[in-house]
Amino acid sequence: MAIRDRIGEMLLRAGHIDEDQLEKLIGFQRSEGCKSVEAVVRLEYMPEEDLVEFLSREQGVLFVSLEETEVDPDVVKLIPPQTAQKYLAIPYSQVDSTLHVAMADPTDLDAIDDIKFRTDLSVEPSIAKFSEIKAALDKYYDTGIQAENMLDDFDDDDLEAIDTSSADLDVSDMAKMAEEAPVIKLVNYVMMQAIQKKASDIHVEAYEKSLRVRLRIDGALYELMKPPMKMKNAIVSRLKIMSKLDIAERRVPQDGRIKLKLGRGKEMDFRVSVLPTLFGEKVVLRLLDKSNLQLDMTKLGFEEEPLRWFKEAIHKPFGMVLVTGPTGSGKTTTLYSALSELNTDTENLSTAEDPVEFNLYGINQVQMHEEVGLTFAAALRSFLRQDPDIIMVGEIRDFETAEIAVKAALTGHLVLSTLHTNDAPQTINRLLNMGVEPFLVASSVNLVLAQRLARRICLDCKEEIEPPIEALRDLGVKMEEIGTFPVYRGRGCSTCSKTGFKGRIALYEVMPMWDEIKELVLAGASALEIKREAIRLGMNSLRMAGVKKLKEGITSIEEVLRCTMAD
Repeated sequence: MAIRDRIGEMLLRAGHIDEDQLEKLIGFQRSEGCKSVEAVVRLEYMPEEDLVEFLSREQGVLFVSLEETEVDPDVVKLIPPQTAQKYLAIPYSQVDSTLHVAMADPTDLDAIDDIKFRTDLSVEPSIAKFSEIKAALDKYYDTGIQAENMLDDFDDDDLEAIDTSSADLDVSDMAKMAEEAPVIKLVNYVMMQAIQKKASDIHVEAYEKSLRVRLRIDGALYELMKPPMKMKNAIVSRLKIMSKLDIAERRVPQDGRIKLKLGRGKEMDFRVSVLPTLFGEKVVLRLLDKSNLQLDMTKLGFEEEPLRWFKEAIHKPFGMVLVTGPTGSGKTTTLYSALSELNTDTENLSTAEDPVEFNLYGINQVQMHEEVGLTFAAALRSFLRQDPDIIMVGEIRDFETAEIAVKAALTGHLVLSTLHTNDAPQTINRLLNMGVEPFLVASSVNLVLAQRLARRICLDCKEEIEPPIEALRDLGVKMEEIGTFPVYRGRGCSTCSKTGFKGRIALYEVMPMWDEIKELVLAGASALEIKREAIRLGMNSLRMAGVKKLKEGITSIEEVLRCTMAD
């Protein structure tokens, strides 16, 4: 049952309500969009005093009267107004690194975790009357101040000019709104928060009745704020103007780029993607921080032997090296690391990318523009007329690109590229399915590498736990190995925003094209047969790589299960 129905279940077990009343309570919550405590009071199932006393006793939490408690205004500011309204929670004091929060529903674990993440503090929940929390929200939060005080100059009348349901929007009004001080401050605040929290992406999402901003930190999304719906078009228009996109075009996807100067000569690039959705445009900004680009292959997460195989493959005079994995798995970093090692004065390097994420000196980087005919295939053909030594193709998506890349690899060029497959052996079948002949695949491919990114356990709150035998067996750990190595988890602290993780490490599955693998390809073997033979020859699968990082105390059981599939 959902967390918001937990109080109803407690009341049912205690005999305060019956099954019919519980169903009515759930229906009332859904129709009114309110919390359980509010629904119980409004349906008059229990007096508010009795309900608070019951929850305090059942949950073992302190009851506080906000009317009689001195609330610290500076502490109140630690939680944004939207968060306080959403969870009916008021912070009233802080002792060292512990934040005391009065809540209408102290069973709401999502609320507690969210407040922990936003404040970087431990949260000690207390229970208070619903009516007193409502009064405190009105008293301590000015309703004109939204989103971390970014909208203190916000005026409803300024935003009424645009009808969000109309297809014919006034472009001049949209541009004017985008230049309003509150909108500029809000967008700048979001971007700076993403930089400070070392996020990889910003998601601005429009729904029917709400607008949400989330950050992706170490591979997981966290909600940052919920700006007013009336600001939807203004925020999107501001981002479009910064990206030099068409603010009047709302029917088709658009892509752009933002470059911010952060002082001391540091710059930050944002790759911007705008996508029309049912209730407005969704904007995703990918942060591209060149200072964080790790080009040293020894620090990426490679084990010693797979790294040797990979280096041997990229230093061959010709052939193809393929890197595979889903979006956001670090393929670009791995390829740029390889290019950085190969980038010498004696080599001619050219790349075809969509988009060019980082500018690297000494490499001829070409941005794809399919609308004018500059595709991966067209760029490859042009590269071959430019006396190349090493070519990188951002992605092999179709037979035409694959065919040219294979021919280039067979005629004295080293070709690096990516594909989207689940593991290294499946990459061979993907090329065959595109229409490349088996003998061409066997002759041209030097090595296939699959990768994932697993979160590192936070070093500041890392703690050893009792080895969970069943979970370790599910990972493929042998019974005789269980107990021979420590298992760790992150407890959660201010350093990692209570997540237990800080940073990420790559898991690699490196499959050289051994002669035995080539024979299987020529014989038309399945991906499963190729994988079995590769493991027999010494390849570590993604799951095996994850287990090795687990044994080294770098990551957790949950992360290995999340990132990898069973062999």
